Amino acid sequence: MSDVQERLLDNKMTEMELARSWSPRVISKFESLIRSGDDFSLYRINPLAFARDHAISEAESIDLFLHATRSGLFEMSWDVVCPQSGMVLDSFGALRTLKTHYVCGLCDVSGETDLDDFIEVTFTVSPQLRRLPFHDPASLSVEDFHWKARFLSDARLPGQQARFLDVLKGMVRGLTFLAPGSVTTMRTELGPGALAGINVQSQASFAVPVAGAPAVAPTLLRVRYDGQRFSASLPAVQPGPVIVEIENSAALRGSLLLINWPPEILAQTAKPVLDFDPYMSGGMLLARQTFRRLFRSERVDEREGLGIRQVTLLFTDLKGSTAMYERLGDLNAYALVREHFALLEDTVQAHAGAIVKTIGDAVMAAFSRPTDAVSAALHMLGEIERFNSEHGDPSIILKIGAHCGPSIAVTLNDNLDYFGQTVNVAARVQSLADAGEICISEALFSAPDVGGLLSGHRLAAFEAPLRGVEGTACVYRVTPGQM
Repeated sequence: MSDVQERLLDNKMTEMELARSWSPRVISKFESLIRSGDDFSLYRINPLAFARDHAISEAESIDLFLHATRSGLFEMSWDVVCPQSGMVLDSFGALRTLKTHYVCGLCDVSGETDLDDFIEVTFTVSPQLRRLPFHDPASLSVEDFHWKARFLSDARLPGQQARFLDVLKGMVRGLTFLAPGSVTTMRTELGPGALAGINVQSQASFAVPVAGAPAVAPTLLRVRYDGQRFSASLPAVQPGPVIVEIENSAALRGSLLLINWPPEILAQTAKPVLDFDPYMSGGMLLARQTFRRLFRSERVDEREGLGIRQVTLLFTDLKGSTAMYERLGDLNAYALVREHFALLEDTVQAHAGAIVKTIGDAVMAAFSRPTDAVSAALHMLGEIERFNSEHGDPSIILKIGAHCGPSIAVTLNDNLDYFGQTVNVAARVQSLADAGEICISEALFSAPDVGGLLSGHRLAAFEAPLRGVEGTACVYRVTPGQM
């Protein structure tokens, strides 16, 4: 176990305790992880798994690691994961450098992934606090380099408990590093199917069929690696003993994972998408108020934007705000509006969302889960009612609307924002709400568990034109607490 830099840890832990109020024993559990956890447990930590294993809320666990990263105790990475192999194909230390195009040499697939699909945000202890072997991949054994540094250990075959990694290891016929300017020899026994080789760093790969009558004498297969690609000397090999000679003509070290794919795997038209334990996706993180507050410098490349498969956007507005400004005067009315902004921000954050921006007297908020947005909307109206009862006249009268769908994350005016049709529809749905009402789109109403949240409240479905939507669309008007 590596030594912990005690002075740095003590100073930063004090900072974190002062930053916000934590539930009992959270800080002690966190400090125990840093001091006593093995090296692998401090590498690519999943904050949702930490929450599960230590009996704390997911929201608090996420905030814990975000504060720890901001203070310099941990480093955050945006990991692009192959959905069919669980391999970490690339890691990015900042949102602005994130590339969502992926290539997996193991699965022979490539494509684009959305922020909320197979981009996992993980946390690794800072090398300034505690040095791990994983901070220097060149120091790892060939086994740790492949199985711990490059693959997620929780990926499972669909609908099964079997780990994909265990299944894959059963087909592996060799692991090796390829020293620059060297020839590496590997001997193995092959069954029918195919022999595939991959460098898990560069995703360079090759594959040759294994077919025909079993060979008695070993087959010699020469493979050349030039730092970018592999090329095999034979178009196919026979089942039985094989000698693989790999020449690395590149100036840098390479690696080779040899796999003997059986015929039944090759017969699949496409490898299935694996099951993963819940993890914090990039889309989930963008909809966290703590992330937006602590990492204001994080940006999305304005030229491209990043796709999000589903985000729930909520808009609020004040009814009668013009009359309120006339009655109270600008300063008094603005002070009241600021109080209402703070109340809404607290409510949004308590429901795992984030305020994206304010527009005049209106608020735009984002949530990664539809149920969080609907729950937040209901609580907003309850909080506004309480606020009005405590402050008396003039009352704040809120109108809320929400919609879920795909979007693009962009940086506009130095702010992480959302762009696209979902934004337009959400804003239009909000404009249909009256005082003390919530209007939601049919897409949001149909999302899992939303209907259950709205039971006990009066619902009225109606057709309305929505900007950018041909014809009319079904919208649900929610009046809280009334049947």
